[in-house]
Amino acid sequence: MAISLQKTKEETPIAQTEMGKLLEEQGLLKIPQMGDIVDGEVLSVSKNEVHVDIEGLNTGMVRGRELFDESGEYTDLKVGEKVQATVMELENEKGVLELSFRQAGHKKAWDRLTALMEEESIVEAEIVEANRGGLMIKVGRVMGFLPVSQLTVEHYPRVEGGDKDKILERLQRFIGSAFKVRVIDVEESDEKLIVSEKQAWEEKQKEALQQYKVGNEVEGKVTGVVDFGAFVEFGEGLEGLVHISELAWQRIDDPRTIINVGDEVKARIISLDQSRISLSMKQLMDDPWKEAMKRYTVGQVVEGKVLKLNPFGAFVELDEDIHGLAHISELSHKLVHHPGEIVKEGETKKFKILSIDPSHHRLGLSLKALEKKSGEEKDKAKEATESAASAETVAGAEAGKEPSESSQE
Repeated sequence: MAISLQKTKEETPIAQTEMGKLLEEQGLLKIPQMGDIVDGEVLSVSKNEVHVDIEGLNTGMVRGRELFDESGEYTDLKVGEKVQATVMELENEKGVLELSFRQAGHKKAWDRLTALMEEESIVEAEIVEANRGGLMIKVGRVMGFLPVSQLTVEHYPRVEGGDKDKILERLQRFIGSAFKVRVIDVEESDEKLIVSEKQAWEEKQKEALQQYKVGNEVEGKVTGVVDFGAFVEFGEGLEGLVHISELAWQRIDDPRTIINVGDEVKARIISLDQSRISLSMKQLMDDPWKEAMKRYTVGQVVEGKVLKLNPFGAFVELDEDIHGLAHISELSHKLVHHPGEIVKEGETKKFKILSIDPSHHRLGLSLKALEKKSGEEKDKAKEATESAASAETVAGAEAGKEPSESSQE
């Protein structure tokens, strides 16, 4: 049906005629109202305007910013195509309906996002910007956010010390890339869209993870070393964390002293929780504490290197594998307020072994047992011991646990 854009008496849309009003009153015709979404057919397309035939009843016009469509359906319209638009005005200065693709498209786009969330579908998100909290993304034409916490281990910015500027620098490298994500939060009223790469990865890796179970041994390559451990990639793109406590049997303050990126390692799976895989390297090593009783005995005088001081004592390395604790109360017959008053990190001294507990990896040491006490010191021994015990209790309470002779604490 050809409809002229010039409004004449003969060509007035039927919806605006007396017959149209009569048909509407009888329920045979629905005249569009403000805010209605109407169906139509494209009559003409120009750079700034699109004219639409509304079911032969009215002619509508879409122009300016109202041409922008978040759903992306009407980006390259042709004459004859079917469209939907929202009624903005019942009659503009040209005597036709003023329509909007933008408003109709907005609703379509957000309805689609809601459906994607409910269906738990995986979609592609374009990375357009980065900030310290995550990545700004676009799903179709809708802007959204991908938080750092929802990145996969592959893309998570592992930065020593949590330097925010370095985190931002790492995130900016992803601008222009596209990640597979899952929509996890949609609020059209606030135009809020949150997506998760991690949850999409979990879905993709379910099949790969089914090949493994707790206790399996794996071989892989170290992909990252951080203060709290090392990440190891194995299998079909899977990655697990070897916590610092699972790297070796001895006490470790910095994982970088024993492991590096690129190292080929073996580990045992000790936990599987969705995308979180925990590994242990030390479980594939012989526990040196099982042999400790053969090398060390209670009462034995040994030489050890002071590794670290804390408020309740000094950690001492006897050999590469066995570390012990010289409690603050065992450093001197004098009252000691801090271990640094008696020993220094890095120095080597002789200690007497007071106790050995291989099952709990504990070995207690004493410096004062090798000291000769004067008469006056003997008289003050009880008082000093009681004061040290009191200080130990306070230190333990502040640390949130009881002081222990475990070299692993």
